[in-house]
Amino acid sequence: MQGLDLSKPISEKLYEELKRALAEHIVIFFRDQHLSPQQHLDFGRLWGNLHVHPAKPHEPGFPELLSVKSGRDTVRVNGEDWHSDVSCDEEPPMGSILYITTCPPEGGDTLFSNMYAAYESLSEPMKQYLNGLQAVHDAEEFYRSLYANDSKGMKDVGAYPSATHPVIRTHPWTKKKLIFVNRVFTREIVGVPREEGRAILEFLLAHVENPLYQCRFRWRANSIAFWDNRSAQHRALWDYWPNERYGNRVTVIGDKPY
Repeated sequence: MQGLDLSKPISEKLYEELKRALAEHIVIFFRDQHLSPQQHLDFGRLWGNLHVHPAKPHEPGFPELLSVKSGRDTVRVNGEDWHSDVSCDEEPPMGSILYITTCPPEGGDTLFSNMYAAYESLSEPMKQYLNGLQAVHDAEEFYRSLYANDSKGMKDVGAYPSATHPVIRTHPWTKKKLIFVNRVFTREIVGVPREEGRAILEFLLAHVENPLYQCRFRWRANSIAFWDNRSAQHRALWDYWPNERYGNRVTVIGDKPY
């Protein structure tokens, strides 16, 4: 969205316009922004209480301000697989606001996939089969391996979040149905034979990653992407090593999927 300065106070009218845009487009983008850490947090709090990530490091003194940094010494980055942020929480985030201030000279795009479109393209028999099914979302395998050698003590976390959510959820704003399983966190479908559940889950994971449902954002320094974490999945491309990419993410707590 052009011409908006998110460092300035957001009027009620502008807030409603942004909410409508997010509901309609799933992800909205802002160029040429210059936010302090506190202004970034303040914008996030307009949308609800802020989430503290269960594993990833944050900026000193700002536990809700997740650090997004990669460069020459990076071994592995978050977000290389399609996912919905922290869907393993009992109340997964409603949205994420990523502010990138340092970009590589090329590469580092983020892909977004539309979960409404993915659901709507399913056949009616498949929709009927999936409606009412539940799936387990668990962070243990992913976070434990990702932070196994982390020097900041993340490897000592006792247990990472786990929750059971509908395979097909209803968006609380639009009341539209969408697919809510992802490759990073979804482990199994509840109440069906293991082989059948695995086959259905693999089908859905491939289905939601279809390029037909995607858009691609090319970052520039001082850009912001604000995505609806309920109706979008995303994937960060790490194709810029050894160049550096730096920014912060504010994540807004959501509600329990239904």
